[in-house]
Amino acid sequence: MAVRISQRRVCSSVCVATVVFLLLVGVCLLYLPDPLAPDRLVSLPGENSPVTLLIWTHPFGQYGELPDCLELFQIDGCTLTDDALRYPQADAVIIHHREIATGYADLPPEPRPPAQKWIWMNFESPTHTRGLWRLEGVFNLTMSYRTDSDIFLPYGYLVPRARTEGALQKSFAQPLRGPHSSKLLRSRFVAWVISNWSESQARVTFYNQLSQYIHIDVFGGAGWPLPTDSVVQLVKRYLFYLALENSQHTDYITEKLWNAVLAGAVPVVLGPSRQNYELEELAQYLLMLRRSPAQMRRHLDWRRSYGVRQPTFFNEHYCTACRAVRRTTGRTNVVRDLTRWFYS
Repeated sequence: MAVRISQRRVCSSVCVATVVFLLLVGVCLLYLPDPLAPDRLVSLPGENSPVTLLIWTHPFGQYGELPDCLELFQIDGCTLTDDALRYPQADAVIIHHREIATGYADLPPEPRPPAQKWIWMNFESPTHTRGLWRLEGVFNLTMSYRTDSDIFLPYGYLVPRARTEGALQKSFAQPLRGPHSSKLLRSRFVAWVISNWSESQARVTFYNQLSQYIHIDVFGGAGWPLPTDSVVQLVKRYLFYLALENSQHTDYITEKLWNAVLAGAVPVVLGPSRQNYELEELAQYLLMLRRSPAQMRRHLDWRRSYGVRQPTFFNEHYCTACRAVRRTTGRTNVVRDLTRWFYS
């Protein structure tokens, strides 16, 4: 289970303050982007010809060797290239929004080759996505963390362990373990890792109010230096982790949540709006869980049935996009109302 802070009150009773973790991420389970499962973009007969996908810009200027989609993800028929000279021969071009919005790069030249698809890729929230109005009617496919994207790939999701352990490994999922008694008595209470601190953010206001009632260890730019090991290793020492996004939007759930899950801590998540919080009740509830291993176990027992998969940025994104292009050969739609859709 995760402790979720909702719009009206933290809770009218302690029970209402908590929701089953599987419900929080259930939307991901409905649309598992498993490489072993059929793609959401259903293909028609004869539409699986090999394709070439051009990466127009490397996201955030982070250049790296392009992946072998067949070797890594069992996705065949995909040739990836970042050579702009191959633009005329490319079946599709994947365009990362940040570089276009900031002027670091221009859109590919028009007119585009016949039947070529342009894919809009963006994994930032609407709050940090600007300039969409200039891109209306430009793209053919969308790719993002939103479940209603043409190509959906979230920051992470659960894989049922009903599959065998071997199948879990084949699906790139990390198996989760049920709570051991010693793990329910961790010496450290609540942690929060934040790199970009702004007093205008809802999560900072939330922290300022909650910290009036309980002590929270803060790491990152505004707190203690991060240890040399990973965030997951750090959070393993704590009972709870504040998985607070920098903004609250539809389907916007990032690695912050999954770091807590992998670490075996209970995530405290911030809902889409934060009016009328009863943070004192939340603090009392967390303190109660700290004193009651039996109650704490209720938030962790679900782990026995699942593994966690976190797609690799951006290799898996390229290969997933390439697969979608293969399965939509011969169909070229246009994305209209990109701004209204993404901000909805």
